[in-house]
Amino acid sequence: MCLAVPAKVLEINGSMGKVELSGVTRDVSMMLLPEAEVGDCVLVHAGFAMQVVTEKDIEETNALLAEMNGAPRTLEDIPEMASRQGAPAEAGA
Repeated sequence: MCLAVPAKVLEINGSMGKVELSGVTRDVSMMLLPEAEVGDCVLVHAGFAMQVVTEKDIEETNALLAEMNGAPRTLEDIPEMASRQGAPAEAGA
């Protein structure tokens, strides 16, 4: 699965920039976003800033990522999680 993560642009030097991702500063390529400016929110994937987004987009993405943290990792995890929550693991059970 490919995942772009939200970040805030801290500085831009030519085609490279520094972004903040969940409290961590990373160097990324800004080559694909010449219109990006310091203070913009961007999506970063594989070391490249890919898209300028809004703060609201970042909040929504972070909420989904937090929700995914509790999601089942494999098909085998689904019945176990259902039983912990008091739901039947199979239909008709």
